[in-house]
Amino acid sequence: MKHAARLLAQMALLAPLTLHGQDIRATGEPIPQIAVIGRGEIKISPDRATVQISVQTRATTAAAAAADNANKQQSAMVALRALGLGNDQLSTINYNVYPEQRYEQGKEPVIVAYNVTNTILVDVRKLSQVGPVIDAALSHGANMITSLQFYASNTETARRTAIASAIEKARADAEAAARAAHGSLGTLLGIDIGSYSPPPPRPMMMGKLMAGGAAQADTPINPGEETLSVEVSTRWRFIPGQ
Repeated sequence: MKHAARLLAQMALLAPLTLHGQDIRATGEPIPQIAVIGRGEIKISPDRATVQISVQTRATTAAAAAADNANKQQSAMVALRALGLGNDQLSTINYNVYPEQRYEQGKEPVIVAYNVTNTILVDVRKLSQVGPVIDAALSHGANMITSLQFYASNTETARRTAIASAIEKARADAEAAARAAHGSLGTLLGIDIGSYSPPPPRPMMMGKLMAGGAAQADTPINPGEETLSVEVSTRWRFIPGQ
C-alpha cells in the first residue's frame, strides 16, 4: 500500500496541471502558448425546397366562396399527388375566411363579398420537381404562390469539412505568429469547436400568380448555393527561440 501511494504521488507530480485553461509546468510556470481562432467555410447546394401554394376564392356568401375554394384546392392536391408527392409532403398551414366590405360616409359598412384563402405547404424533396409542382398547382385551381424556400437536408459532411479547413487555417496563423516571435510552433494543446447552426432556408419570394396567366413552359428554378461556416478556437505550444 505504501509503495502504491508513493507511485501515485510521483504520477501526480509528472502529470500536467491546468489553471484557467493554461498548462502549468511542475515548476509552476505557465507553458508559452499561442491562441488562434480559425474559420472554415464551404459552399453547399440546397437539395430541397418548400413551396407555399394558395387558393383564393371570392363569392357573395361565405358558403359559396368556401365551396368553390374546396373544389379548386382538391383539384390542385390531386395534381400534386400525381407527381408522386405523399401526404407527409402536403400540409395545410392556413385557412382564412374574411368579409369584403364597402364603406360609405354616414352609413354602416355593407358586406359585398366573402374571400376564402386556403394555403398548403409542399415539401419538395427533389429540386427537379419544384417547377412542375408550381405549374401543376397553378394549372389546377391554385392562384397564389406566396413563398419558395430552398434548404440543404444534410449538412454534416460539409460541416466536418469546414471544421478541418478552420483548423488548417488556425495552424497556419499560429505558425506565422510563432515565426514572427522568433520561435517555433509546438504541439496542439486544445480545440474548441464553436456552436453551429445550419444555413437558414433561403427565400425566393414569389408574387401572386394567376392560373390563367401561367406560362406554358416549365417554370425555371435555380437554387444557387449557400455558405456553411464553422469557427474553432485552438491553443498551441510556443517554443521560444534560443
